[in-house]
Amino acid sequence: MTDDHDPTTPHDPATEDTRRTPRWMRSRKTAVAGITAVVLAGGWAVSSTPGAQAAYEQADAVNHQLDRTSANLDRLTADHHAGGAPRNTAPKDAAFQRSLNALVTKDGIPGVEAFVRQSDGKVRSYTAGVGNLNTRTPVPADGEVRIASNTKTFTATAVLQLVGEGRIGLDKPIETYLPGLVRGKGIDGRHITVRNLLQQTSGLPDYDTLVASKGLLAVQHTYFEPRQALDAALTAPAEFKPGTSWAYSNTNYVLAGLIVQRVTGRPIGEVITQRVIDRLGLRHTYWPNTGVQTIRGRHAQAYFRAKPGANPVNVTELDPSLGWAAGQLISTPSDLSTFNRALLDGKLLAPAQQQQLLTTVAAPGFEPEKGWSYGLGFAKRTLSCGVQAWGHGGDITGFETRNLTTRDGRSVVIATTALPTKIEGLVHVNAAVQQGICDMA
Repeated sequence: MTDDHDPTTPHDPATEDTRRTPRWMRSRKTAVAGITAVVLAGGWAVSSTPGAQAAYEQADAVNHQLDRTSANLDRLTADHHAGGAPRNTAPKDAAFQRSLNALVTKDGIPGVEAFVRQSDGKVRSYTAGVGNLNTRTPVPADGEVRIASNTKTFTATAVLQLVGEGRIGLDKPIETYLPGLVRGKGIDGRHITVRNLLQQTSGLPDYDTLVASKGLLAVQHTYFEPRQALDAALTAPAEFKPGTSWAYSNTNYVLAGLIVQRVTGRPIGEVITQRVIDRLGLRHTYWPNTGVQTIRGRHAQAYFRAKPGANPVNVTELDPSLGWAAGQLISTPSDLSTFNRALLDGKLLAPAQQQQLLTTVAAPGFEPEKGWSYGLGFAKRTLSCGVQAWGHGGDITGFETRNLTTRDGRSVVIATTALPTKIEGLVHVNAAVQQGICDMA
């Protein structure tokens, strides 16, 4: 096993950037610690300029169209959730299975799902642990999970398709589409481009550390409008001047979603469904409708532990609206693999936009391991076995997902049914994904 696969290899992500919270720590800090709420007089702060108010009203009206189309979307997607995992055609990798088992026995993860696709197209699903801590039922192979920040890659794809159609300018200021909306201390939408949003180089603060007073469990069943998240973010100062550095912020993708809605006149969930999900025939990938807290298809139960040894809390049902265009989607490991492969193969974007998607900047703190760079919602790392791999990953209360895909067709997706309680657990998840890729070389 190479250094990338060795969980004992020391990691010191703080040496990459000591000023900011790394991406992989944000969900853990928010979930465990009490944090400052940005609630004024019983309601969320709203920017007071006339332009901001108008932008709010238009964006809010578009978002509420999702309510009016919920029944139709339910009907259209009802048949997406029948059936089981893809038929296994690849041989079982005993070493890879052991790495999944270790996530359960050593890191305390209740259940693990994984999907592996070889360069020759052969596939296999894996599981470890149990799908329900009370009944001890098995983890469903290729069950549905909340994919959290992997949603960003879908959102970026929709934006880039609209760029290719001339409806969005990648290097235009976001003020073009959301006039007067983005203002704050060191923050001005006239100086932030659409590219800055997708590339995470805007300097905008991340709302997920500002939206709850008692941690994420306190808002598990709370519905959030996207503007609530944005308004919370705008109470904090900019982290840096746009285009001068890199820092992961969910706020970037909330704004990207608002831009898509402004340009298309349709809800972001509907746009992603029509332009990406339906186009690829992803039968188990969907945008949960407004207010829906359940998972439709076969799925394991999801859990949360505040610290190692704590009693697990079942968080399978939650309102995912806090993630919105940055993290609301539900999918399966095999569907996510299909999406990532299609995107990397250029099946969703025109050549000019594909080139922009894969043009990266250094992304310190994206993961505990060094060496990551970030494109437009798609991240890259050269593994120790020499192969260049692409993916994203996502964390939400109850689920963690990591994935990598290579140009020669290899793909590995791992989903856990709880966030690791220690950073070493995340390192082990990442190591297992990288092991799966490299062992297929």
